[in-house]
Amino acid sequence: MTFRLREHGVDVVLLDIAGTTTPIAFVHEALYSYARERLYPYLRAHFVEDRVRDLLTTLRVEWQEDARTKQEPPPWALADIPAAARYLEWLMDRDRKSPSLKRLQAEIWAGGFRDGTLRGEVFADVPPALRRWRDAGVGVAIYSSGSVLAQKMLFGTTPQGDLTRLLTGFFDTAVGPKVATDSYRRIASSIGFEPARILFLSDVPAELDAARAAGCQVLLAVRPGNQPVKDARADGTIRSFDEIEM
Repeated sequence: MTFRLREHGVDVVLLDIAGTTTPIAFVHEALYSYARERLYPYLRAHFVEDRVRDLLTTLRVEWQEDARTKQEPPPWALADIPAAARYLEWLMDRDRKSPSLKRLQAEIWAGGFRDGTLRGEVFADVPPALRRWRDAGVGVAIYSSGSVLAQKMLFGTTPQGDLTRLLTGFFDTAVGPKVATDSYRRIASSIGFEPARILFLSDVPAELDAARAAGCQVLLAVRPGNQPVKDARADGTIRSFDEIEM
C-alpha cells in the first residue's frame, strides 16, 4: 500500500526496531547471542560496582514476582552470580521485556559496538526514508523495549553511517510497556504533538492496538523473518518504507 504522510496529517513517525527497521534475525542471532555468552563473565567482572549491585537488586524484585506468581524461575540467592546469570537467560528465553535485563544487555553490547565486534543493521530502505522524512520536516523517533543506550549504538554504527543524526527522539520502556496505551500518550506529550499527528510502525499487533487506542495512526510492518499476522488489519500494512510518501 501507499501511505501519504501529509494527506494523513502526520508530523512525527514513531518506529519500532526489531522487525520494523531492523531484521529480527539480527536482534536474536547477533545481539542476543552476544549478550548471552557474556552475561556471567560480565557480572563476575563488575559485581563489586555499585551500579551492577543496584541492577541485581532490581532484578531480584523481578525474580521474586515471578516466583510469587508461580512462573517457576530458576532458584537464586542474591549473591549467587551464576544463578543470577541463569535467571537472566531464563528471561531472554521468554523474550521478557525486563528493564534490568535490557540495561545489562545494553552495557554488554556497548563493549562490542566500541571495539567493532558489533555493528548496527537496518533494512536497506530505512536510511533513505529517514533522510526523506527529515528533509520534509517530519520528525522521526524510536520506541523500543531495548534501552535508549542500545538504540543509539545500533543506529550510530550501521554500514550506511551514523543514522542517529536523522532521529529526533529515543524512547524505551521507561515511558511504559509498549502494549500500554498510556505509554503512547506519554511519548506524544514528551514530543509536543497530539497523538493523531503521530504515525507508529511496528510488527506487533498488540503494540499497534495500544497506540491506536491512544489516538495514534498505525501501520503494520511486514518484513522478511517476521511472524505472520493471521488477521488482516484495517489500518494497513507496509513491506517497505518506500511505501510511505510525503
